[in-house]
Amino acid sequence: MRLIFKLAVVITTALVLYLGITFFQVWRAAGRDGARPVQAIVVLGAAQYNGQPSAVLRARLDHALGLWRRKLAPVIVVTGGGQPGDRFTEATASANYLLARGVPDGKVLREVSGRTSFQSLSSVAAFLENRSINRVLLVSDPFHAYRIAAIADELGLDGHTSPTRTSPIGGMTEARYFARETVAVAVGRVIGFRREAEIHKVVVLPPPTPTRSPATSG
Repeated sequence: MRLIFKLAVVITTALVLYLGITFFQVWRAAGRDGARPVQAIVVLGAAQYNGQPSAVLRARLDHALGLWRRKLAPVIVVTGGGQPGDRFTEATASANYLLARGVPDGKVLREVSGRTSFQSLSSVAAFLENRSINRVLLVSDPFHAYRIAAIADELGLDGHTSPTRTSPIGGMTEARYFARETVAVAVGRVIGFRREAEIHKVVVLPPPTPTRSPATSG
């Protein structure tokens, strides 16, 4: 019994240490801005309401628009599918928002099927490869930066993160997202982000209503 107890203490200590280091990496990535010249800016989707981007999505789009106006990339890729019953996808709402602010239609690429961060980035990686595009800036909320960079790396993208600084997510809500991202990164690095996304798709039940969290997809 003493040996089992010692083994349990060692395992628990190792797990806590691993999660602590992972949290620090997620937190540190949130404070970094890797903006630089690339081939495309990729905006991770968030909720939209009848074609109107949520405040979270607007913050991401405004940041991407600023990067594009700085001529850091020639095109902006918007991502995100829709929930059952939605008339618009997240990508369509994002594209319309950018078009209304002067971005030419030919400079906006749309990924309209992804329901999670991995699905969206996987689709983006595939169609960007066909355009010989590999170097990208990833735009999302700060807490999301480390995981999407890790996913991009797994997919073979040369991804750099440039988080928005105007997100309405803060306080305890932001703390919960940091905790969620820490666990997601910790698991994804062990089993692979593709496998993690497949497990998530199988075990997570759909919400009882079309209402979504105002933050990012999983």
